[in-house]
Amino acid sequence: MLKLDIVSDPICPWCYIGKTHLFRALEERPAHAFVLEWHPFQLNPDMPPEGMERQTYLRTKFGGAEGATAAYAPVRQAAAAAGLAIDFDGISRTPNTVDAHRLIHWAGLEGRQTAVVHKLFETYFVHARDIGDPSVLADVATEAGMDRAMTERLLAGDADADDVKARDAHTRGRGVTGVPTFVIANRAVVAGAQPPETWVKIIDDLAAQIASAGPAADA
Repeated sequence: MLKLDIVSDPICPWCYIGKTHLFRALEERPAHAFVLEWHPFQLNPDMPPEGMERQTYLRTKFGGAEGATAAYAPVRQAAAAAGLAIDFDGISRTPNTVDAHRLIHWAGLEGRQTAVVHKLFETYFVHARDIGDPSVLADVATEAGMDRAMTERLLAGDADADDVKARDAHTRGRGVTGVPTFVIANRAVVAGAQPPETWVKIIDDLAAQIASAGPAADA
């Protein structure tokens, strides 16, 4: 098996698109060798804990309404091409995602990480809910099969918040400046929302390499 580390943020539309492309390839190649693990990256590490009103955020980040419209035009086009019904206009707040990343971390301890990541993307982009809200995150956890009461207790404290921020900083220190970023077997880096056919080729190439290497010799 090969480790596929995925660096992403659940409010990153390119991450949602990239995940969709990857999983279409994985469905096409169900015998793939990947074992997935998700890692934190905050698009907005300086976001206030309570988040920010969406339009204010867009105007601030992109220099006004026209800048925001221009910046999101290719995102909307790529999402539509991927068949994703993203409700960009319905999103009213841009959240701080530390708590969402904490939830992803806890889900990993239970083997439910990918399920939680999927639910977070869907909750934010399709249902336009605030994934900075602890009650919304508790809903996500419950839908993914996690214990709601335990999740609520953890979210009420600061468990693993410093760890999430440290892992984010470590990733940036290694040169990652944008997401999604995929790291294969801690060696090869695939950046951006690559199309499914690119992932199919990667999977096939890796399978060929593994087959040509043959079984490992006994020590």
